Amino acid sequence: MEAVLTLIEQIIAEHHTILQRLEDLEEVANDAEALRGFEQAQESFVPGRLNERQGLERLEKLVSLVDQGLRAHFDREETALLAAFEGQGSRELASAFHSLLLEHADLKNRIARTREQVAQLTGGQLSRHSWEATANDLRAHVSHTHRLLQAHAEAEQELLISLLADC
Repeated sequence: MEAVLTLIEQIIAEHHTILQRLEDLEEVANDAEALRGFEQAQESFVPGRLNERQGLERLEKLVSLVDQGLRAHFDREETALLAAFEGQGSRELASAFHSLLLEHADLKNRIARTREQVAQLTGGQLSRHSWEATANDLRAHVSHTHRLLQAHAEAEQELLISLLADC
């Protein structure tokens, strides 16, 4: 019982950390686009400018941090937390948790897509028009991924509270 409580507290803390990193990622994605737009208003767009490159490097690092943290978090949920739900929770609760675990594949794919878009932006192969379109797509993609992950975490929180009530 105490091990389950400790695990639940750890998972909840990880939810907060992951969501904060996604907020940071969303902010950096928006800042990179805003910065590029501000520069463009002052002068013509020049791919590879120093401050643009720094913003994209920060974005790349944040995506990597989110990806690593999310994979480790999902691994704990798919192993130890799943065992806790199956061992301590009702059949309905375990089934609901299994359903939530199915969302992990989609969320992992969304993060992989984010990495691809960042690689396109940093690769230097895109035309100005394509770069702008990819940057806008990235911003929308990151915002939507953040909302999906937040909804996923909220649903898990409800199940964790229910599991605590069952214990």
